[in-house]
Amino acid sequence: MRTVLLSLGLGLFLILSACDENDNLQVFSLDQEIQLGRQLDSSIVNNPQEYQVLDSVRYANAYNYLENIFFGILRSEEVAYRETFPWQIRIIQDDSTLNAFAAPGGYVYVYTGLIKYLDSEDDLAGVLGHEIAHADLRHSMRNIQRQYGIGILLSLILGDNGNQLAQIVGQLAAGAAGLSFSREFETEADEASVEYLSQTSYNCAGARSFFQKLTEDGKTSGIPTFLSTHPNPNNRFENITKKAESIGCSTQPYNPSSYQVFQQMLPGSTL
Repeated sequence: MRTVLLSLGLGLFLILSACDENDNLQVFSLDQEIQLGRQLDSSIVNNPQEYQVLDSVRYANAYNYLENIFFGILRSEEVAYRETFPWQIRIIQDDSTLNAFAAPGGYVYVYTGLIKYLDSEDDLAGVLGHEIAHADLRHSMRNIQRQYGIGILLSLILGDNGNQLAQIVGQLAAGAAGLSFSREFETEADEASVEYLSQTSYNCAGARSFFQKLTEDGKTSGIPTFLSTHPNPNNRFENITKKAESIGCSTQPYNPSSYQVFQQMLPGSTL
């Protein structure tokens, strides 16, 4: 009987599953993904002890500058869900953290530490393209599918998802900034960032500058390639360079001088 139920469940799983715009098998609907992202965003905003999100009114100039970069990248036709997800970007105040991360449904977060660490708008555009790719390629949802297995997926498909979604949101919110993706997903996001930026004024390989700087500053020791949110910078630099060469996009710097003005807009800036 257990084998029969498992077979029936697997059959239902295959019937209700479908490939998304990026040809990846997805069980979660876009509405479910957006709902999950919205709940996760609310959890982050309402947890100032963990995430000190800058107020968008008080720091309106900084947000305007950042959003011009962010939504400029999202105009790329390579972004499959550019008109589907409720794309939004937030700044988290923490000058000691060199990080950015993406939540399901197009919610992206970038730390002041990373903005101040980078040298140019090209560099930041490259990192933002990478995080946009994590959302657009639905990496978080693909991770959830791998983590929770067929049981919870079937219950979600059948609509019994209230408590389970709340549980997932809680777990994601507790460690959102430390979300770890596989090497496969990181490579996908790196390459997608190059493709997105190839349709903008930015250096299409802008993301590699971050990894190059990490290496030059000696911040790479003790980072396992498969376990870190940003594994082995040397590998990432080489992969991004190869992708840029393969599609023949421009790697000429754009880098407007206003980037330093943007950095000065952030709290605690002494640049």
